[in-house]
Amino acid sequence: MNKKLVGTLALCAILSSSMTAVAVKAVDSKTIDALANVETSAPGQPVDLTYAAEKATNSVVFIKVTVNSKQQEVQYFDPFGFFDDFFGNGGRGQRQQQETPKRQGSGSGVILTNDGYIVTNNHVVADADEILVKLNDNREFKGRIIGTDKDTDLAVIKIEAKDLTPIKVASSDDLKVGEWVLAIGNPYGLTSTVTAGIVSAKARSLHSQNPVESFIQTDAAINPGNSGGALVNANGELVGINAMLYSQTGSYSGYGFAIPTTIMNKVVADIKDFGSVQRALLGIAGTDVSNYIDQQKSKGKDVDLGTVSGVYVSEVTSDGAAEAGGLESGDVILSVDGKKIEKFGELQEILATHHPGDKVKVVYLRNKKEHSTTLVLRNAQGTTEQIQNVDSDTMGAALRPLSDEEKQELGLRYGLVVSNIKAGKMQEAGITKGIIIMQVNDKEMRTVDDFYDAVKAANMSTDRVLWIRAKTQSGRNLSFTVELGDIKEDAAPAKKKK
Repeated sequence: MNKKLVGTLALCAILSSSMTAVAVKAVDSKTIDALANVETSAPGQPVDLTYAAEKATNSVVFIKVTVNSKQQEVQYFDPFGFFDDFFGNGGRGQRQQQETPKRQGSGSGVILTNDGYIVTNNHVVADADEILVKLNDNREFKGRIIGTDKDTDLAVIKIEAKDLTPIKVASSDDLKVGEWVLAIGNPYGLTSTVTAGIVSAKARSLHSQNPVESFIQTDAAINPGNSGGALVNANGELVGINAMLYSQTGSYSGYGFAIPTTIMNKVVADIKDFGSVQRALLGIAGTDVSNYIDQQKSKGKDVDLGTVSGVYVSEVTSDGAAEAGGLESGDVILSVDGKKIEKFGELQEILATHHPGDKVKVVYLRNKKEHSTTLVLRNAQGTTEQIQNVDSDTMGAALRPLSDEEKQELGLRYGLVVSNIKAGKMQEAGITKGIIIMQVNDKEMRTVDDFYDAVKAANMSTDRVLWIRAKTQSGRNLSFTVELGDIKEDAAPAKKKK
């Protein structure tokens, strides 16, 4: 039962007793003061949420994003072979430049510091060319992206302001199923909207596009525009960032999902300190034990793992932390660092709070016998070092797409021109000004974003190599190998940004 409610009932019991004076004398002065300060609720209401709403609303902002119009290539297909006859391209059609319309969208964010750091969802700001942040007092500021993390769908933006009202952050670990929460945000552009509900479940995995999922599920109404807003407890403290809703219509139908603050705190700190999230991996693929048992039953197989909860290890990746620690396919993880694991989302939430190089104690079952091991967590590259961002300065090249005139003159359908070059990874590989980059790691280069997406993917891989196919202005084919492996300092942790 809620502690405040217990205190209220206790006070009522004392005051309604026929031995009121005796009862009061039997209680010390500190207890009387505590009981007198308890917030009472209106009849028929289980808890008063007005305090929480008043405390947290000024910390939630309205975010308006603008995506400018852009030129993009669209391929037209001809099922009747018209283009095959006239252009000789095997019926694949032709590509034409098309200008995308200017788009605007909106979401929410939560103020974390009084000098303007704000957390929101990655999907709210990821493609934004302009960000406008409106406070609850109607002041407006331009926002800039500090960093984003697609895996957890979180982002940090900054506005140049002082004396803001940061929200108090609580640990989502302390949340209990059935506890009252408020969702605060800007659904459908309706600013400063508050809805109430309870925590319906924790560590929920939805198997959506996010690789890291351990959602707080709530029946507080969450609608489009609530993304990035605050989920707060009855004390007005942040416990989650509203991120998703479950609906077949696109509107609220009973369930919303928030990213817990245990994950948010780590992501925000990494973005501010290192510029990117330092994700620690166990090196396994797996599922809830209950899911695995159900899958086997559907195949007519009876399974006895010695437990009906935990994480079933379906695969152990080579050169990962789990393999080094002796885990095998078929094992069942029961706990990590003394925390009981009942489902995969709980394991992900624990790992999301760690860095590469951290040691964790894992208790697991093998053939229904309990074992334990200590694992040294690794990053996506299979090392224990911090991963540095790879940006345009590191690569040392300025790129732009071929113009329509250049495509016609050179007989090319796409490509990126190296418009300038300086000391960096590209120059070290022998790339010079004027070279046209056609493919990187077998991906066609049509936009500058295509290039840096390929760079990011390679940097997060174990190989950390770019295989570049290019052409000269005269049409001669070239190939280059760009090594990304020595971007970070050897055997040294990443330096925090100031």
